[in-house]
Amino acid sequence: MNEGRYILFDQYLQGEMTVEERKSFEKQLVENPEFASAFETFKTVNLHLETKFGYEKEREEFKENLTQISNTHFNKKKNKTKAVSLKPWYYAIAASVAVLIGLFFFNYDSNPTFEDFNHPEQASFTERGDTNITLKQAEIAFNARKYKEAIPLFEETLKIIKTPEVQYFYGVALVQENEFHKAETVFNELKMGTSVYKDKALWNLALSKLKQKDYTSCKETLETISQDYEGYDDVQELLNELD
Repeated sequence: MNEGRYILFDQYLQGEMTVEERKSFEKQLVENPEFASAFETFKTVNLHLETKFGYEKEREEFKENLTQISNTHFNKKKNKTKAVSLKPWYYAIAASVAVLIGLFFFNYDSNPTFEDFNHPEQASFTERGDTNITLKQAEIAFNARKYKEAIPLFEETLKIIKTPEVQYFYGVALVQENEFHKAETVFNELKMGTSVYKDKALWNLALSKLKQKDYTSCKETLETISQDYEGYDDVQELLNELD
């Protein structure tokens, strides 16, 4: 679960962040569409909760439920029957848990998110003797997560050096920048080949579908990945979450 992320959302909305923390948070909102979408969902949930629990009696019942969840989540002593006075941080944790498991009156989307599985590997083209300057620049930009900057550099390189390795990292960068059609064209070409990037391409094709919330296509793609793939544990985990 993403308790940490929901705590950040709550701290931002409550004005509890430092100036630097707030700038960093707002930068993520701009650069990470999945993060921004989750934040919008969190704000909507908060609004629903404020509306639903507008009456004092209902607020107290909700508080009592949160207390019970918090006690369970943090392994409180079973014999502790006296009312617990929780700090705001504990309420943020308890509320996020409640939201995620759908305990309180709402039917939340339980599907996995792209952010949970988005862990691009580092590119390394420098060991090869034929590496040109543009490809080196693409590598540096990619590893710094400056994908928008890396994309045209990869495109320039592919005019001269079209290898599965370069194509693969180009496709990954495209997914990060939501250029799904281009990315999927690249990955579909790689999956038809026999290079070591075949299953990696399939995995990232599945992630592209996940980011677009096309869960059916994501699952179908995952089911075509060989169990010999080095990252098959992630494949299995995502399949389980999609079921």
